[in-house]
Amino acid sequence: MIRRTLLIATIIIGATGISRRASAQNEVDALRYSLLSPQGTARSIGFGGALGAIGGDFSALGVNPAGIGVYRTSEFTVTPSLKLSSSNSTYTGAASADNATRFNFNNLGVVFTSAAEGRRYKNSKWKSASFGIGVSRSADFTSNHVYSGYNNTSSASEVFLADAIAYPDDYENLATFAGLGYGSYLLDYIDTIGYYKIPNYETGLNQMRSVQQRGGINDINISFGGNYEEKLMLGATIGIASLRYMSDITLREDDASGNPDNDFNYFEYKESLKTTGTGINLKIGFIYNITSNFRAGAALHTPTFFGMNDVFNRSVTSHTEGFKAYLGEDPNPMTRVDAPTNEYQYSMITPWRAVLSAATIIGKRGFISLDYEFVDYSSTRFSFDDLDSYYEQEVNNGIKTMYKGASNLRLGGEVRFDFVMLRAGFGYYGNPYKTAAMGSERLSYSAGVGFRFDNVFIDLGFSQTTATATEQPYAVVYPEPVGVIGVPTATIKNSFSNIALTTGIKF
Repeated sequence: MIRRTLLIATIIIGATGISRRASAQNEVDALRYSLLSPQGTARSIGFGGALGAIGGDFSALGVNPAGIGVYRTSEFTVTPSLKLSSSNSTYTGAASADNATRFNFNNLGVVFTSAAEGRRYKNSKWKSASFGIGVSRSADFTSNHVYSGYNNTSSASEVFLADAIAYPDDYENLATFAGLGYGSYLLDYIDTIGYYKIPNYETGLNQMRSVQQRGGINDINISFGGNYEEKLMLGATIGIASLRYMSDITLREDDASGNPDNDFNYFEYKESLKTTGTGINLKIGFIYNITSNFRAGAALHTPTFFGMNDVFNRSVTSHTEGFKAYLGEDPNPMTRVDAPTNEYQYSMITPWRAVLSAATIIGKRGFISLDYEFVDYSSTRFSFDDLDSYYEQEVNNGIKTMYKGASNLRLGGEVRFDFVMLRAGFGYYGNPYKTAAMGSERLSYSAGVGFRFDNVFIDLGFSQTTATATEQPYAVVYPEPVGVIGVPTATIKNSFSNIALTTGIKF
């Protein structure tokens, strides 16, 4: 693997804020895989996921495992869901919009409960014991965005030029940006001036960047816990995480001068990334009934220890008008070059999480619940092989520099009317960036309704989350004395909706 190539990669593909490192294994990936947003059952979605002190729901196994101690009967649940995302972007004053829709299963699980009854209940300190196993979705990466605009201050082709100036012997190596630029005729070389680029930003360029993302993190949760004297619920969950992320990125640059004879019409850079990983984590927690109407809880989540694999492909297609014919080569103005497939294995450790919870129980009429969660996003760490130890240090230092600890709040409630339950919730997820301009907090609003029919229940939940991010389509770093070249920044406003339907059976 040519690590130096990856060090320059985000120069072309873009990244949130000012990151200039690899398209994979960088600060952007560290945050993506640490920003968990449990999808959960429709019931938990309905009241904003604030179930740390409530329990009795399969989603609790991934928030506060002590919630399994609330169960009094065994239960099976399945939750299909529909994820809709939309984005509105601005770049150099121009507005763009995009959207994506995907069907998923939020959870599939079963809890087996043994509850003491009669004389056994009276004589036993442990009132119930439960074991649960199932699959839950803890993150969803479905998201599309696009932006475009006019730029006369820089060109994305400068990425190729900066690499060629820094590493002049790589012009035939298609694994480098110098090789891609030279092979696609976006760069040329003259003895008297060295390398130079063909596109001319001073006469104006129309630029477009499109990003399509999909995938998520699914956890196989194996949980156990119990109820001690109707006062203390204890629980633990072993989580086996399966991560899958795919992205397709296109960056296009068109000549806006209107001149058909300036050796440049357009070029299009494409990359695809597929990341897979398997990890393990542990969650432990307790819930304590302070009074019959008030309970509090706490949970601790260890980091998830992931083994990861990336498969990365890139290509450049260019139309350079009469430039190739002028050089005495193929008169076809079109050229396509493909970089060799790049595959790499590495490890990642996500942050610790701490959750504090409290709930007021309003008899059999409902409840109000609050969760507070703290996550230190700056503690995510990558581990590469010995040949990449310098890059490992660079990326991990970049994570410390870019991110901080953030507080998350989830507030929700449920009101019961006979066999019908109404729910509502709100979530605040703190900004993980040290520099506020790089991103924003996430706000989530939710609502739901549930129905209970003897041993069968049906729940419907809806949530919408909004957030804002900034992004550069590329970033250019020339060797000294030129240094960093300014590139316009896009602002992206994202909205994510989740509609879930849970069907459950008690037995």
